[in-house]
Amino acid sequence: MPEIKLTPDEMRYIALFQDVTGAVVKDCIVDNDENRIIFLVRPGDMGLAIGKNGINIKRIRKIIGKNIEVVEFSNKLEELAKNALAPARVRSVKIVSRHDGRKVVYVNVDPRDKGIAIGKAGRNVARARLILKRYFDIDSVFVI
Repeated sequence: MPEIKLTPDEMRYIALFQDVTGAVVKDCIVDNDENRIIFLVRPGDMGLAIGKNGINIKRIRKIIGKNIEVVEFSNKLEELAKNALAPARVRSVKIVSRHDGRKVVYVNVDPRDKGIAIGKAGRNVARARLILKRYFDIDSVFVI
């Protein structure tokens, strides 16, 4: 696992998220391009993080003024890729190292879930790429 340095803003967001939800946050990624903050929470804390009927997410969105997305953390690449593309049903994850040194991940999803995995304008696959780049130095993520 790489050593991740958090900005003061990210640390404030993590503290706020943990105070509101009671979930343990492993990491926080601010994605200004998509006006969202992605929180990676401890395995098993998704229910706490989201809250009944999404109440915690709504509260935090209101306070911060950005979209809030939550992904369950894993230190295994395949598991983290699946979590980042949830709720799409992932069949397999394949990592390919190209001859130019770039690492690419191919995620095979149930054909009915392809739209969910990619997301509107590619938002979900972009989220997976941001997370996998940060932890495993993955350059591209393709949904097949």
